Amino acid sequence: MGRRSGPPQGGGRVKDLKPGTRLVEAGRRKAWRGNLVNTPVHRGSTILFDSVAELNAAKPRFGQAYYGLHGTPNHWALAEAMTELEPGAGGTMLYSSGLAAVTAALLSVLSVGDELLVTDNVYGPSRRFCDGLLARYGVATRYYDPLVGAGIADLIGERTRAILLESPGSLTMEIQDVPAICAAARARGVATLLDNTWATPLFFPALATGIDITVLAATKYVGGHADLLLGTATATPDYYPALERASWDLGHTVSPDDAWLALRGLRTMETRLKQHEASALKVARWLKDQPQVARVLHPALPDCPGHEFWRRDFKGSSGLFSFVLNDGGEAERARLIDALELFGIGYSWGGYESLAVPVDPPRTATRPEWDGSLVRLHIGLEHPDDLIADLANGLARYGKDA
Repeated sequence: MGRRSGPPQGGGRVKDLKPGTRLVEAGRRKAWRGNLVNTPVHRGSTILFDSVAELNAAKPRFGQAYYGLHGTPNHWALAEAMTELEPGAGGTMLYSSGLAAVTAALLSVLSVGDELLVTDNVYGPSRRFCDGLLARYGVATRYYDPLVGAGIADLIGERTRAILLESPGSLTMEIQDVPAICAAARARGVATLLDNTWATPLFFPALATGIDITVLAATKYVGGHADLLLGTATATPDYYPALERASWDLGHTVSPDDAWLALRGLRTMETRLKQHEASALKVARWLKDQPQVARVLHPALPDCPGHEFWRRDFKGSSGLFSFVLNDGGEAERARLIDALELFGIGYSWGGYESLAVPVDPPRTATRPEWDGSLVRLHIGLEHPDDLIADLANGLARYGKDA
């Protein structure tokens, strides 16, 4: 499901286009879609050959049918489109979830006895994988302060083989100095991997800043409609062959239907992201002025940790951010969220709908004194004035007796 080999993609036609145009054009080879606008859904596990000689000559490679695990036109179109969003990439692999993409990418660069450095604000399930399965198979994990920047050089040891970044963190929103971390890692021959789900390549071109493998939970903004689970990992030419091999050896694949849904969502991602950005900023700025709110953690706001790196490196912001409540505990926070009518209560984000969840960041070695009652919001495509009115109603309930 990657694209290391096969014919040149699009004949070079999409390489100099703006990102929004790439989203529309990439992966739309006529050989796959015929005279249709979209590539039809190609369902199938078994690929039939006309002779034993043809079977024996066949090899799994991009754009050529071999076996269902290695893709159909739906997989190839999505992988090609995602690769086009990261100029200079070697290829993209597809996975059944964002977490599967993270774990497969890590396994492609780690071996028994290696050490992995992980940002301390990492996605919870990624942390659980590192502390659990990786530890069982002889890979040690150390966590670092997300604001360490170039100081990461002092943490790289003889056994360090990879660094897993997430910027911003999915709960507390710290932005990392990704170029500085990548420079230190590259000087020591250490691989860098980034969970770039929040920004997508449209707002943060990960490989251009030095990242070796960039991962997206395509469940979120790529899909955009809260109706599929999908992950992608895009790697530089140096790292793509190992990523492809590990992913196939682990048996990773996605359904052609989900690949088709992701392609449909991808075409409108830039338009949706711009609306998510504008609405989230309006809501975040309103929240800053509310007496019940102690702090708003939005990377585009000056008091968010690492804001200077967001301002330097990012091209925009998305719809996910958190805010800290003044005083109150779990019961008061729950009362606020329960009072909301336009915000769903549920995990994931990136769809057209707004969401609110209570979050409690873990107290860790680099963040031992995290205080405050946090609410994480995803601002969807509803009108921001309606969302603000809903939040005003919820905040009015905060702190009151039930």
